Amino acid sequence: MTAVPELGSVPGGARPGSPELLRSVFRRHAAGVAVITARDARGPAGFTATSLVSVAAEPPLLSFGIGTGASSWPAVEAARYVGVHVLAEPQRELAVTFARSGADRFAPPTRWRDGPEGVPVLDGVLAWAVCRVHARVPAGDHRIVIAEVVEGDPTGPGRPLLYHRGGFTGLRD
Repeated sequence: MTAVPELGSVPGGARPGSPELLRSVFRRHAAGVAVITARDARGPAGFTATSLVSVAAEPPLLSFGIGTGASSWPAVEAARYVGVHVLAEPQRELAVTFARSGADRFAPPTRWRDGPEGVPVLDGVLAWAVCRVHARVPAGDHRIVIAEVVEGDPTGPGRPLLYHRGGFTGLRD
């Protein structure tokens, strides 16, 4: 039988109730990798997200989180529509590009086009959707964006890119 730590003690050195504890727990959680895009007066913006969640079928809602200090937050905050892109295993560099602070995320080699409602749509992804923003819910230093899927293409080839233990990986049979 495995010993369970006492309440209030945290193995690995993270303080109880700390951001480090949250990060440590979620490093064990494999999550799909998505890129969220939007457009504002300054042009296209986007970021890598691992918080994409299906919310409801009727109407078709999804959600994702974004930090209010993120460089893409002003565009997402102002946008009526956003793009949601599910990345495939070979798209690790794309995920890194959209996660990197200060990167010109839409410069080559990123392939993209203007999609429905003027939303930047990335080419070659596993699936994409353009979504109408319904709400931005405050959650600590983040906002949970709830959006309705209005158009998309779920037919890209391959398997999903995952984020696990602080890095990108793929599925294994």
